[in-house]
Amino acid sequence: MNNLNGIHHISAITADATRNVRFYTGVMGLRLVKKTVNQDNPAVYHLFYADENGSPGADLTFFEYPGLARGRAGAGMIHRIGFRVGSEDALGFWARRLASAGLESTLDGDRLRFDDPEGLGFELVSAATADQPLAASHPEIPERFALQGFAGVRAFERRRGASNDFLTGTLGFVGTGSDAFESRGDSRGSFYVYDAAPELRGLSGSGTVHHVAWSSTMDDHHAWRDRVIQGGGDPTPIIDRFYFRSIYFREPSGVLFEIATVGPGFAADEPKEHLGERLSLPPAFEYLRAQVEANLTPLPNPRKTSRVLPIHGEGAR
Repeated sequence: MNNLNGIHHISAITADATRNVRFYTGVMGLRLVKKTVNQDNPAVYHLFYADENGSPGADLTFFEYPGLARGRAGAGMIHRIGFRVGSEDALGFWARRLASAGLESTLDGDRLRFDDPEGLGFELVSAATADQPLAASHPEIPERFALQGFAGVRAFERRRGASNDFLTGTLGFVGTGSDAFESRGDSRGSFYVYDAAPELRGLSGSGTVHHVAWSSTMDDHHAWRDRVIQGGGDPTPIIDRFYFRSIYFREPSGVLFEIATVGPGFAADEPKEHLGERLSLPPAFEYLRAQVEANLTPLPNPRKTSRVLPIHGEGAR
């Protein structure tokens, strides 16, 4: 069985899909590659941002719950998402670009840390890697400065060391330091690091991470579910999400994990050059199209926008 090939996607929560699209496509330069609905609650958007090809390893997604209160990361939750960039010069570019959008950032060695407009934590990491850059095209962002896919995530653990055996023995992660691990497969790798949890209890809400998904081949997916069970996990049955197949479970520190397949992919129902331009519904949800479209706020087509849009502050809509 092949190792998990690093992070497949990360799913977070937003209270405002329009503002979310403007920030992640207009400021961060990602491509909106799929505009669909939450398959567990088709009344709300599920937005997918990634590189030009919608590749696993670069796919940041958001569930929209309009008007939802701001959340707070706590024990058993991911609190910071890492993206790769190609150089230290890229960190300077992003510090200036974020400032122009009204966002503060902090440079700490080879990392630039900031929060998105809803408080979701990020760090841009400039570190040597052999992994292929997964970048999107944006008229204001030179290719050498573009985001290059996920570097990893940082989580708050409930009890120090509680997940170590499960991560290494069951999921095949490799320890890389105190409370630090790496998931590395044939072509990609991602870090998974624990930090001490704050005293305040975590609250799910806008600006928090819902789950992190790790990449599996289609052939190995059933075997990974069996491995999780053997390791003491309690995975869901395999769920067909049309664009990929998924199992979900919580690792011992409480973080919600998914193992998702590489494929069929986002081009399964629309051509690559037009990804994200229309509302895509998996075949099992197509009968709901009229009802769904009537309830969702129309979103801008970000490929028609080339300037940085104002996203900071309550008046930015």
